[in-house]
Formats: sequence, structure tokens, C-alpha cells
Amino acid sequence: MSVDVVTFGCRLNAFESEVIRREAERAGLADTIVINSCAVTNEAVAQARQSIRRLKRERPTARIVVTGCAAQTQPETFAGMAEVDRVVGNDDKMRGEAWCDTRVAFDAASAFGIAQSEKIAVADIMAVRKMAPHLLEGFARGLPRVFVQVQNGCDHRCTFCIIPYGRGNSRSVPMGAVVDQVRALVERGHAELVLTGVDLTSFGMCRS
Repeated sequence: MSVDVVTFGCRLNAFESEVIRREAERAGLADTIVINSCAVTNEAVAQARQSIRRLKRERPTARIVVTGCAAQTQPETFAGMAEVDRVVGNDDKMRGEAWCDTRVAFDAASAFGIAQSEKIAVADIMAVRKMAPHLLEGFARGLPRVFVQVQNGCDHRCTFCIIPYGRGNSRSVPMGAVVDQVRALVERGHAELVLTGVDLTSFGMCRS
């Protein structure tokens, strides 16, 4: 068994989960469950924690990695769970090297064990200024409706909203990369494509 990704939350997470699955498998991870979490409400965080406990009972030998918005905003909470082997940041999860580092950490943990603080691989999301485009040839589950990421993050600081702290400041996928992604998915036979982001009204706007 290779990599299973359990997705919580928004359409953006649905797209990112496909990238996670691809990059984690390329890194050579096996028997691994990735929780792509949501932090929009306390209930969403609680559901992720409940799922982690349930999945560990069902698959006690599997490694569990937590990523997504809740992992970004509450890394210590998840690292403190005995069931969790790794916490990966919300920008880091889209980078192949983060999953290679995860495999190396798991190999080391098998030999030497791992401390709680060593579980956390979460960078400063507010320092992220650009998006690396990811071209997916298709969605693994063969869904008729699929999602295309065009934007991430938010420059607003609404008092009730935690999302900027989970996803950082607004940034856009280059227009050419969006077109390439749409074409690839259409050629794969996906009938309905939905463009997604955190604040779509800011797509294409440059930060000063």
C-alpha cells in the first residue's frame, strides 16, 4: 500500500491533495496516510484529530502525516499526538523536497526514534511570495468535476478569519500555467473544471 490522502475542507485542498499524492509517491513513501486538514472552524480541527485516531486504530503500521491549514496554525497540537509521525506546513506540502525529507525522517525514526519537536516541518507561511505551478495530468479518482488552483492566500485580515495565517498572503498561479493545466485536464476527459483559490478577486494582482 502506498500513499492515501484524506482531504478536509475546501476545493483548494482537493486540488492540493492530488499534488501531495503525486509528490509523496515520487519520494518513495509507502504505507503512509496524509491528512490534508482544514482550520476554518474548531470543529474542522476536531474532525481531523478524530480521523487520525481512527485511522491509526484501523492501520496501526501506517505512518501518519498531517498537513494543511490546521497543521500550519497548530503544528504543536498535532505533533503532540502519539499517532502522528510528521507535521508538514501548508506551503511545504506542495514541494517534492518536503516529501523526500519526510521519507528520510521516517527512515531515521525507524532506527533511532523521533522526538516530538523533530516531527514538525512547518515554514513561515507569511514569507511565501510566489506559487510554484503544478501540472496535473488528471485526478486519481477520475471525478467528472475537478479543480484548478489559480490563487492562494489572502491579504485581508478579518477579525473572525484564521485563513491568512494558514495560507499566507495572496499570490497567483501564472496565467500560462493555468491554461496549460486546464488543457491537460480537458484532454484527460474531465467534463467540468472549477477554478479555485482563497480570494479569487485578487487573481493576477501583483504585490508591491
